Amino acid sequence: MRKTLANWLLEFSNLLPPLEDTLLEPQPDDVLELDELCSFVFKKDNKRWVWIALCRRTRQVVAYYIGDRSENSCRELWKRVPEKYKVCKTFSDFWEPYDKVFENNTSTGKEEGETCHVERWNNTLRQRLGRFVRKSLSFSKSDLFHSITLALFMITYNLSVIS
Repeated sequence: MRKTLANWLLEFSNLLPPLEDTLLEPQPDDVLELDELCSFVFKKDNKRWVWIALCRRTRQVVAYYIGDRSENSCRELWKRVPEKYKVCKTFSDFWEPYDKVFENNTSTGKEEGETCHVERWNNTLRQRLGRFVRKSLSFSKSDLFHSITLALFMITYNLSVIS
């Protein structure tokens, strides 16, 4: 049987460690930067928002969630933040759900630079994975492969930061 890239990705995704296992130990003064970026599956009407919590010191993705742009999705991001990182101070843009969900959050404008690392990370994601570029011929055809590709990228990214 010929192995397709899709089959290989499915098999390989089952071997990936949990994102939490790729993280360095948090320090008492660590800060998380929060942001979300828009993507889509199959057509631009099928928006998917990637919610990200990035550790400022290590530049590792601590948690992420793919959903809509609602408070419920923000809560799902919060649930995925490892317990040892939940005490960290957080910075986000002025998107209201962050202040409702993250207790230690400070909303700030981009000009203050408190979310510049996560904004830069969003650019890295868009540069490295064509399916996350705003205007592109590359796109995910299914939610499954959208999430597998993102997980693979985040885990390898986190591991590359510590090596």
